[in-house]
Amino acid sequence: MPRVVVNVMPKPEILDPQGKAVTGALKRLGFDGMTVRQGKRFEIEIDGEVTPEALQQVAAAAEKLLANTVIETFEVVNA
Repeated sequence: MPRVVVNVMPKPEILDPQGKAVTGALKRLGFDGMTVRQGKRFEIEIDGEVTPEALQQVAAAAEKLLANTVIETFEVVNA
């Protein structure tokens, strides 16, 4: 089945405590120069081919359910 990926990330102006915690842990482990922002990844299998209409439908689902668009952005990727 074809797969579409939806990546959801906090907007840049939104605090990311999980990303900040991971960044701090990396520094303590000796990995300097890295900053982490933590998001979510959804892999969606769709029936049929990946068409522009199918991608629009996945984007609509992401906007309504998968992402909180007040504080998050999302991107739909044809995997």
